[in-house]
Amino acid sequence: MSQPWWLMLIIIAGLALVTVLTRAFFLIPERELPLPQWLRRGLKYAPLAAIAAVVAPEVLIQHGQLIETLADARLPAVLAGGLWYFWRRGILGTIVVGMAVYMPLYLYLGW
Repeated sequence: MSQPWWLMLIIIAGLALVTVLTRAFFLIPERELPLPQWLRRGLKYAPLAAIAAVVAPEVLIQHGQLIETLADARLPAVLAGGLWYFWRRGILGTIVVGMAVYMPLYLYLGW
């Protein structure tokens, strides 16, 4: 942190400005932006793709390598959470069931 305080302030202000502009981009115009139909269809899957991109590496990778054993507490937890979600369609229940399976396996069995 050898930079002067005013430079840090400018950097933080610039980052805040870029964040606000990119997040408010669709709110600024007064009329709806025309989007092609193929893009509208594709944007419906963006949240699912983002969640998969965050969760999959966390479940399948350990210390930078693919997991080598099925005796990993994360796998049954993901399976139980996924089954709960497809049965009840609730995010909170999915998290609770996944953690209820994960914690005993991790803490007591050392998986």
